[in-house]
Amino acid sequence: MIRWKIRISDEAKKDYLKLDKSIRKQVLAGILKVSEAPLPSPQGYGKPLGNKGHNNLTGFFKIKYRGIGIRVVYTLVLNSMIMNIVVISERDDNYCYNMAYRMYQKYGDKVFADVFKDLKNDSKNKK
Repeated sequence: MIRWKIRISDEAKKDYLKLDKSIRKQVLAGILKVSEAPLPSPQGYGKPLGNKGHNNLTGFFKIKYRGIGIRVVYTLVLNSMIMNIVVISERDDNYCYNMAYRMYQKYGDKVFADVFKDLKNDSKNKK
């Protein structure tokens, strides 16, 4: 299976690096798994957000790690097969979705474009 390229916002990278090393491994493994098929089912693992907490997050998707209480919010650049990690949050759904909305306010439609750094290169440098 072809894996989508993974990009990460500076904000999500900072939050990722704050996580305990064992949690980081689980988060990265989940992102890599979803990157094989990030679209919604039946084609993939993606869980669309739509309207959450009075925020319109249409075009955003989530990965929810139940056992460790982590949420990852991402967008897709369909024509380039890029998965943009926008938010990585240890907190509850409302906090996570509010952060995703703030990221959309900050970056606008650029959250749906190839504007973030490559996750693989950054994660190799920080291990």
